[in-house]
Amino acid sequence: MPGGEAVGTLQTGRRIAFNPETFRWEGIEPQVYKFSLGEQRGMGWRGITRFILGGPPEVPCRFQLRYFELAPGAYSSLEKHAHIHLILVIRGRGKALVGPEVFEVAPFDLVYVPPEVPHRWINDGDEPFGFLCPVDAERDTPRPVDEAEWKALKRNPATAPYVF
Repeated sequence: MPGGEAVGTLQTGRRIAFNPETFRWEGIEPQVYKFSLGEQRGMGWRGITRFILGGPPEVPCRFQLRYFELAPGAYSSLEKHAHIHLILVIRGRGKALVGPEVFEVAPFDLVYVPPEVPHRWINDGDEPFGFLCPVDAERDTPRPVDEAEWKALKRNPATAPYVF
């Protein structure tokens, strides 16, 4: 890249333009949310696109800033892990299953997911639902919920419709 950058990391500041008409950042290519539908119960997903907006090695930091966009009818895997999530909704409306609760979320809402708490993102609306999700660049791998968690989520009237 031009502008005094060393190979692999930025040595100067950089601006990446955002196009509100396409809701995309210049030069940031969409990626697959995950590489597999998941063979373990609850780990399936559909209709999600992931964008890595910044992080190592290009930016000298210990985190990665990601944007996830769920198409209408999309959902993420039902998972848990040791790292936290603190997401910021920036597009559309959706739902966040976090432990025993399901939150309706809209632009500029924040959702905190503590470590080891089952969670899933859902778009049951007609418009795209998108959020920023900063995470540690080095983090643990998501895991499926265990049998007791699965049964509790299936028994809970709030979460049951989103446990599949």
